[in-house]
Amino acid sequence: MLHNAILLVLMLGFSTAAISAEVIMRAIPNAQPVGEARLTFAFWDVYDATLYAPQGKLGKNMPFALYIHYLREIDGSDIADQSLQEMREQGFTDEGKLAAWETQMKKIFPNVDNGTVLSAIFIPGQKTIFYQETKQIGVIKDAEFTQKFADIWLGENTSEPALRRKLLGLP
Repeated sequence: MLHNAILLVLMLGFSTAAISAEVIMRAIPNAQPVGEARLTFAFWDVYDATLYAPQGKLGKNMPFALYIHYLREIDGSDIADQSLQEMREQGFTDEGKLAAWETQMKKIFPNVDNGTVLSAIFIPGQKTIFYQETKQIGVIKDAEFTQKFADIWLGENTSEPALRRKLLGLP
């Protein structure tokens, strides 16, 4: 009986991940992983992230996606606040835009638990589409937001350069 219960939990976890990744596959033609990494803060594992792009190659003006599997509880408002802080630390200083983005992100980002999957589909020059598992939870139609939000993970001035290298598939 216990064996069957464990098997069911494993199957449910796998199917959720597979279904969530399918959202990315539909949005990004020929999506394949570019790289993956785990964010750890102090001794806490925060999330596992995978970067997807067409044929596994990030290209200029090509759509890409970030798949994040959370490993701990975090309030959605804290995710929004940290995102804004990261943008500021990279030198973005337009407080009017940051305030507008904060309002939008706080409406979109849910509280997460261990096992929650959030994905962001980045359409450069246009918008970012957010999903929780397979459900679309919001869209921010702002090309500048799309770039600044992606830079949190992929920008030259990211606060997590080792995570960036792994996501980009670099040594």
